[in-house]
Amino acid sequence: MLDTFRIRTDFPILQRRVGESPLVYLDSANTSQKPRQVVDAIAEHYLQHNANVARAMHLLGAEATAAFEDAREKVARFIGAARAEEVVFTKNASEALNLAANSLGAGLQPGDEVVISVMEHHSNIVPWQLVCERTGATLRWFDITDDGRLDLEAAERDHLINERTKIVSLTWVSNVLGTHNPVTAIAEQAHAVGARMVVDASQAVPHQATDVATLGADLVAFTAHKMLGPTGIGVLWGSYDLLAELPPFLGGGEMIEVVEMARSTYAPPPHRFEAGTPPIAQAVGLGAAIDYLDGIGMAAIAEHEQELTSHALAKLTAIEGLSILGPTAAVDRGSAISFNLDGVHPHDVMQVLDSRGVAIRGGHHCARPLHKRLGYQSSTRASSYLYTTPAEIDALADALVFTRDYFAPRFKG
Repeated sequence: MLDTFRIRTDFPILQRRVGESPLVYLDSANTSQKPRQVVDAIAEHYLQHNANVARAMHLLGAEATAAFEDAREKVARFIGAARAEEVVFTKNASEALNLAANSLGAGLQPGDEVVISVMEHHSNIVPWQLVCERTGATLRWFDITDDGRLDLEAAERDHLINERTKIVSLTWVSNVLGTHNPVTAIAEQAHAVGARMVVDASQAVPHQATDVATLGADLVAFTAHKMLGPTGIGVLWGSYDLLAELPPFLGGGEMIEVVEMARSTYAPPPHRFEAGTPPIAQAVGLGAAIDYLDGIGMAAIAEHEQELTSHALAKLTAIEGLSILGPTAAVDRGSAISFNLDGVHPHDVMQVLDSRGVAIRGGHHCARPLHKRLGYQSSTRASSYLYTTPAEIDALADALVFTRDYFAPRFKG
């Protein structure tokens, strides 16, 4: 069991108050809070070791390069990569998915098909739309069932993954529904027809142990700022042999081998995908975040979140007039819970809760097609993490009842 009280002492922001109310931060699926250890590591780098990497042949340059590559090693170990060179640093998961779409999708042609799902974040929809528009390939997608799971029966019936499929790109855990998708099984289907499998793991890697060696994916994207790290850095993991085959996404310094006026040759992975000055201090911060998560243990974090999610689902499903989007049981499910209050716009819910110190998100959460499929314009989302307490879930439920009764007095009494 996590010592949440001790953990929270590492997060000064959680001691803040909003007016007369204590801050209840339930927007970690949007971005997580950062412990002192991460902030201190970034400050230490800037104050004592700041220099560019791989270029400056002096002490500070060597220290910065060592710190940057040490962070890459930490990421590789954290996700079970075979070697550090399989870890490409990007500025966020969106850039990682764009890299995947533009490099992996470079060889697509008319008649080829790319498969995604209706529950994807826009960052795993728009890049594939763009590459299909450029190449003439066809974009297809998994639908969902009424309980927010991928409709695997319909996909099989419609031969969604077939001999024309070249790429399948899916979220591992939905940022709206919380649904855990069976990406390993789907990867097996993709590989059986010669397709590549891309996984958006932005809502998975921060919350559970990850082993890319057994996941079955060819490329995996995630971001630091959802796992206690800083903004400005993301990760694309790929098997080294695949990365070595892919063309670069961006051109510039450090990703080259030799530049001539007529043509250039490119560095081996991962550097061929890291043009220009990389996010150096951000990588140091990500390394510190991984140290922090490892110190607690991902299994303990996953167990804590499972208990919180069960508690939250029980509290929310008991509120009359509240509808949950996605699974209502904490089975194959993440900690992000989206919902709607009858007759109350999600933005109004968000504002009223904020006035009571409860920070949540209202909107379509960069998943407009999913909301349209479910018949909603938008929704409200609460998302917990390792520093969340059951009392904060209770505060959420109380604030939602207050909000419902304020806008719909018929529920009172």
